[in-house]
Amino acid sequence: MKDDRGRVLVEGFYDTLEQPTAEEEAMLAAVPDDPAALKSMFGIAEEEQPGLTLQQAVQRPSLNVRGLQSAFVGADARTIIPDHATAAIDIRLVKETPAARMIELVRRHIEKQGWHVVDRDPDDATRAAHPRIVKMDAAGGTNAYRTSPVSLLARRLSAAVARMTGREPVQIRTSGGTVPVAPFIEAMGFPAISVPIVNYDNNQHGENENLRLGHFFTGIVTLAAALTM
Repeated sequence: MKDDRGRVLVEGFYDTLEQPTAEEEAMLAAVPDDPAALKSMFGIAEEEQPGLTLQQAVQRPSLNVRGLQSAFVGADARTIIPDHATAAIDIRLVKETPAARMIELVRRHIEKQGWHVVDRDPDDATRAAHPRIVKMDAAGGTNAYRTSPVSLLARRLSAAVARMTGREPVQIRTSGGTVPVAPFIEAMGFPAISVPIVNYDNNQHGENENLRLGHFFTGIVTLAAALTM
């Protein structure tokens, strides 16, 4: 599903993306990321696509195999041929890549590799008719949303936070996480901007998820600025 440099090979995966404007590009370039420190912290030699900065990379959808499982390994290893293997795949979406479309693109890609795709466990007749079978269980998805960081609303929010905290906030165009409020935004038709207050190393969704007290107290002030802008 990817080439040697991490580019997703699923046909149409990047086709609908909208490029950032020149003003947005300048804002992304001003984000104080530290690539060397990030690679050191994560214990990697290079990023998956070395030609992209972190901020450029998160403007694009990602495809990740987050888990593989089959048969027995280690002390439980046996000399058997496993009857199935499971791969758990996640796709981080951006505004231009709705979940339903991306799921269909992945399904077509698997079929083009010569696999027969089913949505339930194959019965004996299916196994007899198709030598290569994939059961694809797509668990929906949460669409992404984005309000331009150079919009009037974003400028007002940024100015309010700067007045309250005495420092200009760092602004990014797209975040890397899933925030399940897109259905409300789509239904009600209003713009939305996320204001994260967590520390970057908070181990989100992992062991020892945490929020530092300093970020908690600064967050109170930051959200107060947003509510009074």
